[in-house]
Amino acid sequence: MEASLALRAAEAESLDPVLAALPPASSRARWGGRVLSALPTLFLAMDGVMKLFAPPPVVEASARIGVTQPMLGWIGAIELVCLALYLVPRTAVLGAVLLTGYLGGAVALHVRMGDPLATHVLSPVYVGALFWAGLYLRDVRVRALVRALT
Repeated sequence: MEASLALRAAEAESLDPVLAALPPASSRARWGGRVLSALPTLFLAMDGVMKLFAPPPVVEASARIGVTQPMLGWIGAIELVCLALYLVPRTAVLGAVLLTGYLGGAVALHVRMGDPLATHVLSPVYVGALFWAGLYLRDVRVRALVRALT
């Protein structure tokens, strides 16, 4: 156990030079990232709260796609937990990964229902792209990962 912790500490130290070599985000980039992150955050926060409270129009629309009222509460709770993880800087990358999976499920559901491509099927993709673009602009770890992959 102690050996694995020492190994993890050594791995973290080896990443420090990579992160230290990257310039910190400029003030403009951080604010741009916050704005890009705020748009999908507000949308998904509203969507999650609506699923939790389940007003009749939401229940009816969900029933048309095969989602029952008891499922709505769980889906809304999962959505809001993933969003909360995204909003905490330390867990933002985990939140973005989980939200990407959540939005992928929305894409699959819309494809299954035969919804229009640009307006329904790709809407979750647009939201996910905004999440990642905002995170890229404000988080040096994401920029380091993208640079390491290119």
